[in-house]
Amino acid sequence: MYSETPDIQFFDTKRKVEVLTPDQIKTVQEGTLRLLQEVGVHFPSPRALEIFADHGADVDTATEIVRLPPDLVKKALSNAPRSFVLGGREERFDLLLDGNSSYLCTDGCGVHVVDLNTREQRSSRKADVAQMARVSDALPLISFFWPMVSAQDYGRTAPLHECHAGLTNTLKHVRGGTTTYAQLAPYIVEMATVVAGREEVRRSRPPICANICTIAPLSQDQDGIECALTYAEAGIPTSFMAMTTMASTAPATPLGALVTGDAEVVSAMVLMQLAYPGAPVFHSVLVSLMHPRFGSYISDMSAPMGIISTQLAHAWNVPALTGGSVSSDAPDIGWQSGTKTGFGSAMIPLASSEVCGYLGLLDGSMILRPEQLLLDHEACQHALDIFGEFDFDEADLALDVIEAVGPRSHFLKQKHTRRHIRDFRLSSITGQRDDAGNLRDPRDVARDEFKRLDESHCPQPLSKEVLAELDRILASAEREAEKIK
Repeated sequence: MYSETPDIQFFDTKRKVEVLTPDQIKTVQEGTLRLLQEVGVHFPSPRALEIFADHGADVDTATEIVRLPPDLVKKALSNAPRSFVLGGREERFDLLLDGNSSYLCTDGCGVHVVDLNTREQRSSRKADVAQMARVSDALPLISFFWPMVSAQDYGRTAPLHECHAGLTNTLKHVRGGTTTYAQLAPYIVEMATVVAGREEVRRSRPPICANICTIAPLSQDQDGIECALTYAEAGIPTSFMAMTTMASTAPATPLGALVTGDAEVVSAMVLMQLAYPGAPVFHSVLVSLMHPRFGSYISDMSAPMGIISTQLAHAWNVPALTGGSVSSDAPDIGWQSGTKTGFGSAMIPLASSEVCGYLGLLDGSMILRPEQLLLDHEACQHALDIFGEFDFDEADLALDVIEAVGPRSHFLKQKHTRRHIRDFRLSSITGQRDDAGNLRDPRDVARDEFKRLDESHCPQPLSKEVLAELDRILASAEREAEKIK
């Protein structure tokens, strides 16, 4: 038996705000173009260097630095689609990235898990990826699943097993492609094709997307960029994510870090368009800070970089993966994580990027406490309640009811009260009481609810034939991985 996966919920973008003016965004873009032309980006990939050279870029093969003329950048990016679909296993889970909706995803990809039962911290495993995909499938505000932790029990083929765990445990879109050995990327494409059913569907409604991180400052990863070329050829959407850290891998100013990351992302998107015009790409720059005293990583920024990064992505005319985020640097669930979750969820409709949220991880996206996913989801649900559509109906003024009750009375016995008292969504996490009437700690409630979903929710499985084919692909990939030196 399987459980029905609920329809997804999402934020509309009617309340989006802008921090920088169009002229200021244009100034940032001009800074990016200057960096690309005068400084260049390191591409340690013979294939990438050849593509750039064939299209007139300034390629230094000795240093592997590529410099891009502004005209080449603009011409290449003119081929990038402004909108495309991230496919679900069913069409009702398809996500159209066209700027009108903000979809929430889980955060990825941590390396530690605080075990749900023992409460001890350990290294993450494929079973954890599968468990989180299954529970995410039951949560309506999670529109697509980014493997939240890594399958460290599978070594070199971990990214493929993370993709497999996602595809087999949720009907929603899966972030199944990432940086792996370039030789293994075709196996991820093959898995996507098997789940889609045929190549045409994989291209029109790809069941997976990919994420490739750049290397700050101004560099690309060889396997990452070659995987991206494989994904682009197959029509699998790929986001390029720059994670610039002020004062260490980027200038100690938010705009300096932003323009550095933008140059990295844009250079990769240009490569995809030169190689495969029209390849679906999206833009992501996440600015962080090096702690000035301890040298540690701070992602909880006090600057509106998610909004600005979204503006910049849309100025390049591609979708954005950034915006409001509920992820926290807090090592445990408490005041710090709650502050970031609450404020971050309120930022989602204001930033209005196509993909945002990043639910479920702590400690700079390194640690998974399973119940955090439920707490984050509840905060985002509350934000949706506040920022969602509000229908004005004059009858709701209830003037006749107020007149009937009059001064110094109450509304308990009114039919109007009985008719409307259940109109409001009540939190399943906060305000809960035990059998003795005492308020329960929301962390305990969230943990119990996670356990309930983990035990009871089972999304519709893939067919036996598809599952067998996925197993065959994984086995082939394992054999290929053994050959890699």
